[in-house]
Amino acid sequence: MRTILLGTICLIMIASCKNEAEKATPASTAIASETTKTPPPVEFADQKYVDMGKKSLAAFASGDIDGWVSGFADNVVLRWSSGDSLAGKEAIAKYWKDRRMNVVKSLETSKEIWLPVKVNQPQSVETQGTWLLSWYQVKATYKNNESLTFWVHIDMHYNNEMKVDEMIQYVDRAPINAAIAKKK
Repeated sequence: MRTILLGTICLIMIASCKNEAEKATPASTAIASETTKTPPPVEFADQKYVDMGKKSLAAFASGDIDGWVSGFADNVVLRWSSGDSLAGKEAIAKYWKDRRMNVVKSLETSKEIWLPVKVNQPQSVETQGTWLLSWYQVKATYKNNESLTFWVHIDMHYNNEMKVDEMIQYVDRAPINAAIAKKK
């Protein structure tokens, strides 16, 4: 009985070592780019888009609306998650200049998250090309001295000239509208 048990253990150990050696063979390891002929539906984009996004957000937060829209295409469309939208660089600049002058006293952003992606194969309504996705916390103080802290998610699409031609802002405007409506 001991001989059979000892023989079985030896066979299992030999088989186990052989399997480990086969797994470690580099020839059996395939690199995705070598086996894939078509690009993936979505992949990471260049870090330069994050740098451009951070510069744009800093201009916006400081109240430099002209600096903020300088990275926009003339035909840019800004959409809010509520379904409202503005079309054109001039219309967007006019709206935000008025809002910063008459409604918003100051903005501070924090806890930023940035993700540049290249959409090779749209899977829904998104435009093919480079997108910069961002999430950040905003502390807004309004002209009536009410303050509010909330999260914003923004998706920006860049055209071939590296200008934003589509922007989608996801934000719950109900608490913002309530804070603005409060009297001094």
